[in-house]
Amino acid sequence: MFKDFDAIQVGETQMLTKHITEADVRKFVEMTGDDNPLHVDRAYAETTAFKDIVVHGMLGASFISTVIGTKLPGTGALWVSQNMEFLLPVRLGDVLTISATVLKKHERERLLELDTKIVNQNQQLILTGVGKVKVLVTAEPEARPAADARPRVAIVTGGAGGIGKAICQRLAADGFDVVVNYRGQADRAAQIVAEINAGAGEGKGRALAVQADIATEAGAQALYQAAVKAFGAVSVLVNNASPRINPKPFGATAWDDVQQQMDVQVKGAFLMTGAVVPEMGARKWGRIVNITSQVLDGSPSVTWTGYAMAKGALQVFSNYMAAELGPQGITVNCVSPGMCETTLIGDIPEKAQLMIARQTPLRRLAKPSDVAAAVAYLVSDDAGFITGDTVAVNGGMAMR
Repeated sequence: MFKDFDAIQVGETQMLTKHITEADVRKFVEMTGDDNPLHVDRAYAETTAFKDIVVHGMLGASFISTVIGTKLPGTGALWVSQNMEFLLPVRLGDVLTISATVLKKHERERLLELDTKIVNQNQQLILTGVGKVKVLVTAEPEARPAADARPRVAIVTGGAGGIGKAICQRLAADGFDVVVNYRGQADRAAQIVAEINAGAGEGKGRALAVQADIATEAGAQALYQAAVKAFGAVSVLVNNASPRINPKPFGATAWDDVQQQMDVQVKGAFLMTGAVVPEMGARKWGRIVNITSQVLDGSPSVTWTGYAMAKGALQVFSNYMAAELGPQGITVNCVSPGMCETTLIGDIPEKAQLMIARQTPLRRLAKPSDVAAAVAYLVSDDAGFITGDTVAVNGGMAMR
């Protein structure tokens, strides 16, 4: 623990007594390289006005640092300045008393002004001066829940889609209770939940399907509250919801097309993040993963304007949240899939899909399980020091 600055009083004094020996001088010479014969050669010193060896002035002064670092203020002291006047020489065998007395306190800077003195055994003043010392402050280590005591509850928006299903299944297999969010695929969501719950237990999590429009404040809050009611505190949020790409040339694109993408991908992520962050911050632990896209890398995919605009905004939002939420123990990262084998690319001609697969170094499109594996890593303890980053799952199609 550092010294309590408030407990230090003006007028407080601390002292140290030191007997100066030849061994002290030898060590000082070894450390500094100052082998001036006045300090180490008695025959030479006798030819000077001093008539005997004079101890290095800074050797004596160095014990001011000892008083500051161990006594006043002690642990956490940072000696920032010192003026000194050397009044008398120090001789071998002298017994020095080094003292520091608080002259002033500067509360805002946590700074002390100290009157520093050294006197010898004859009460002769050897050195005088004024030093300034900053008293550092350190935060107590934040109590973070042990891994086995943390809630393991995940919300996956768009959980009934191809990538969403794979993420839900992977997180449940890793022991998370998973809330499968959907908007209009009730049968598919129910099937995913049934499959997960059939294998629940023995380290595998349960699942619950929740219908909610996350692009509305009411929908986002309803989804969050349903998760808490069913499983407890939420520790993982995966913002995966996305409308179909619906490619259109710019001339045929209405703002409503763009707004639809923005509402689900950006507004939805914004509202869901706002819902989960207070509890995550209170627990000093949380994981948020936003699913972006390879369309942000390399040459733009023409006709995908609205989709790409939303993904770009989601990427920027992720970076800013990573910076702001990091001190609360919350990491925020992105997973950026390349073209993935889901219904989301149903409007893209099969020939174009095959061409992209052939252009990919790994010669295939991404699978939903590839994306889920990246998400699983980012929400794990192994990724605890990763935030504000993007994991590209594209088989090398876009390299950085």
